[in-house]
Amino acid sequence: MVKIISDSTCDLSPELIAKYDIDILPLHILLGEDEYEDGKNITPEQIYSWSDENKTTPKTSAPALTDAIELFKPYIDEGREIVCFSISSSMSTSGNVMRIAAEELEAEDRITVIDSANLSTGIGLLVIEAAIMAQNNHTVEEIVSAIEALKPNVRASFVVDTLTYLYRGGRCNAVSAMAGGVLKLHPKIVVENGAMNASKKYRGKINSAIMTYVKDMEDDLKAARPNRVFITHSGCDRTIVEEVHSYLENLGVFSEILETRAGGVISSHCGPGTLGVLFIQSM
Repeated sequence: MVKIISDSTCDLSPELIAKYDIDILPLHILLGEDEYEDGKNITPEQIYSWSDENKTTPKTSAPALTDAIELFKPYIDEGREIVCFSISSSMSTSGNVMRIAAEELEAEDRITVIDSANLSTGIGLLVIEAAIMAQNNHTVEEIVSAIEALKPNVRASFVVDTLTYLYRGGRCNAVSAMAGGVLKLHPKIVVENGAMNASKKYRGKINSAIMTYVKDMEDDLKAARPNRVFITHSGCDRTIVEEVHSYLENLGVFSEILETRAGGVISSHCGPGTLGVLFIQSM
């Protein structure tokens, strides 16, 4: 059976990782001189605390080559083939690390790396599709072909509570960040062609902004593939998460409404209070 591996930015929950037999290769997060592995020994809350104390965002880096080799090797020794998913190549060299690991193991013909052109559960949606195909004994070629066809149809977007973290990370200027704070603006960040772009801006309290954002997508949600949708957040009030869940449930479209917490890498750039609804558009 083909083994499915993803880097840690897929933001899948431990339950989903276990259910679909997915292995995770962690990116690294640097808080000053201290280095951590995303999802292993650092929490988003620790990142927020450090970031607020130091008025900056942590540095993040691709997975270690030695970790990738160590993760891949047992499956190669078993004679299995591997399909790996990486965060968009415009955001990290994670995919390159995976390819170099394949070369080091002299297994380029048995390790296929897919650039997701996405982030967070925009990757997770593709990873789950691949894992289901692997469990049903599809070949690498069949899996890669299906995933490449799905990639353009992934709809990944988020509304952020504060522009502070995007500013600290260099993704918006000081004037925009200041104006956003004064005017209580909450931008919608959309992943397009592997990059994050600001779209609409919502005004007012974050809970109201999030519900407006979700309702604005109603037509697209009704045209989505009905198997699953993700609510992914970086630590939101339970009330708004449950309200979004109820809204999606009442649409009567999705078989599964999955909730996950954003991991350390994604959280460090978006900050607390970020929420996104991610799905695959029908082809």
